Amino acid sequence: MSEPQETVETRGDERVDLLATDANSDGKTDVWVADTDGDGKADLFQFDTDGDGKVDVTMVDLDQDGNPDTVVDGDGGLPPTA
Repeated sequence: MSEPQETVETRGDERVDLLATDANSDGKTDVWVADTDGDGKADLFQFDTDGDGKVDVTMVDLDQDGNPDTVVDGDGGLPPTA
């Protein structure tokens, strides 16, 4: 059984993926960037650091100043849609 993961606060309640990419060219998505408040700007950043296809690190930029306000292990309660 896995440990419960921390849930992060985001700017909004919706998730619109702006980018899902394979940063290390292994054929699997490992970076997800999303907008959660509908303004078209990224505020949720997620990374698969071990290549298993699951989010290992989640960062949220609540004030959209380019610096993460929250960083947690796991998907932060917001797994990618694809």
